[in-house]
Amino acid sequence: MISPAESVTIEPASTQKFLVLLLGSIGVVYGDIGTSPLYAFREALRPFSHDGVTQDEIVGLISLMVWTLTIIVTFKYVLFLLRADNDGEGGTLSLLALLMKKTGRYMPVLFFAGLVGAALFIGDAMITPALSVMSAVEGLKLVTPALDSYVLPISAIIMVLLFAVQSRGTAAVSNFFGPITVLWFLALAWGGLLHIGDDFTILQALNPVNAVWFITHAGFVGLIVLGAVFLTVTGAEALYADLGHFGRKPIQVAWFTLVFPSLTLNYLGQGALVLAHPQAATDPFYLMYPDWALLPIVLLATAATIIASQAVITGAFSLARQAVHLGFLPRLLITFTSETNTGQIYVPAVNTLLFVGVLVLIFTFGDSGSLATAYGISVTGAMVVTTLMAFQFLRSVWGWSVIMVAATLVPLLLLETVFLGANLLKIHDGGWVPILLAIAIMLIMWTWTRGSQLLREKTARHDIPLDAFIRSIEKESEHAPVRVPGTAVFLTSVGDKTPAVLLHNIKHNHVLHEKNVILTVKTAEQPYVPEANRVTITKLSERFVRIEIHFGFMDEPNVSKALALCKKAGLKFEIMQTSFYLGRRALVSKPNAGLPGWQDKLYIALSGLGIDPPAYFSLPANRVVEIGEQVAI
Repeated sequence: MISPAESVTIEPASTQKFLVLLLGSIGVVYGDIGTSPLYAFREALRPFSHDGVTQDEIVGLISLMVWTLTIIVTFKYVLFLLRADNDGEGGTLSLLALLMKKTGRYMPVLFFAGLVGAALFIGDAMITPALSVMSAVEGLKLVTPALDSYVLPISAIIMVLLFAVQSRGTAAVSNFFGPITVLWFLALAWGGLLHIGDDFTILQALNPVNAVWFITHAGFVGLIVLGAVFLTVTGAEALYADLGHFGRKPIQVAWFTLVFPSLTLNYLGQGALVLAHPQAATDPFYLMYPDWALLPIVLLATAATIIASQAVITGAFSLARQAVHLGFLPRLLITFTSETNTGQIYVPAVNTLLFVGVLVLIFTFGDSGSLATAYGISVTGAMVVTTLMAFQFLRSVWGWSVIMVAATLVPLLLLETVFLGANLLKIHDGGWVPILLAIAIMLIMWTWTRGSQLLREKTARHDIPLDAFIRSIEKESEHAPVRVPGTAVFLTSVGDKTPAVLLHNIKHNHVLHEKNVILTVKTAEQPYVPEANRVTITKLSERFVRIEIHFGFMDEPNVSKALALCKKAGLKFEIMQTSFYLGRRALVSKPNAGLPGWQDKLYIALSGLGIDPPAYFSLPANRVVEIGEQVAI
């Protein structure tokens, strides 16, 4: 737990920056969870609609929604998981990297859990924009039924515009979205306050006993309803993944001062409205507002759902960068959109993937009600995975005993497992979509991980120890390569072996530079590596030096900038008088070479998505020499 002082104390000098991050976190982090009132209660009422709902059922249902928000979002994410950060970064893969670093060994179970969680989150990032925007635009039908046929095209146009502005960066988007989202949460609270007085019986929902009563008395229908209840906490995983964009304190303060109270008031108001006017169960959210406010609320809701989409999109960007640095994906192009916050990035490949997926979902399902049935599985699945990984976190990082961990997390895990089971009942009714998406993404990450491992093993068979090579090459003989002036930098992934590109250079050009640097770039299992620990230099001989550059998995891997730090260690060379030698592998498929045929072709296709190493490592393009070789895999 965090004390109130820890969570809200702000130094005067940083007040302005804190307020900017606070507003930004409301606009981006809480956009998703803030749109749940549009459809969560409505979808939860559907299974009861054929024979009407009783007062106890409505009170129990609202109680369950409020306490699901309290237990899962407040306690699990806002108070606990936001503290389970990896040097300020959150999300499934960040947690995985932290656990791998702390345990000091490769753990297949954790690795698999990380892949599952990441894959489910990407599926969530596709479904959230489609569901949220359609649910808001459908409010136009209440303004005038003539607009019914325009719901899909309007939703598609909104998606085109949303994904088009992603390249401008999180800061620009959050500065615009933050004030709108604040207004949205105030509108949620206002709508709730308008109707709580319709039937004060709804205040009994604040008693968790009513939530327990609902679960134990609703029977099989109640199990189906649980899938819709879980829609109240969609966006919690995005909240955790977006930790690096805004920081823990702004996210926590925003939740307790604005988001949580507004959501609670709105759900209580919807419940009271249906208690007093059962016919309002068809669309309790929009029917809360007076006729004169309906169109403005629809427009505000549409804006809010666009912002909701932003929460998972930025989370997906963060997750993709972590996956690249951890070796789960090829080196994708990553653009930094802020000069002061390295957590704010744009990943074009992920943006395109999400955009195409969202459009397919919009036109495949056609309305928010159909898509809502497919939504819960990806959200609940990702949450269960995160809770399972939290078991190991508490044991390895915080040093808790097994009894303490079990007492803390087992009740939460049981609750989430019940929700997951309720959502799995919807597999036949669209629930197969997030499962299919997760399987496809897992196959991609597993293929890249396994293929890269096999490629390393294959090339390692022909490696020559670097020490032995240096001794042999520096012997004066008639076959010795010609010495040429200048410095050559040879990039390699294994620092104690002779780079293949160095051997090819000598074989084809018969020259060896006056100074030779064997350069290895390593990614640490932490988000950021300080400059003081960035470079390690080892002198191997008069002509050979080994340099290791260490980047965190959230750092920009700028090799040119890192090499400039070598001057402080006494190693001086000019970048523009240095040649960088890189090996370029042309992969060809070979039966029975290690991967199944289909996976072989997938790995080769994925390798084509990666950006060139010179661009990835920020090397001067006119100083790079690439020597190719063909490798069967």
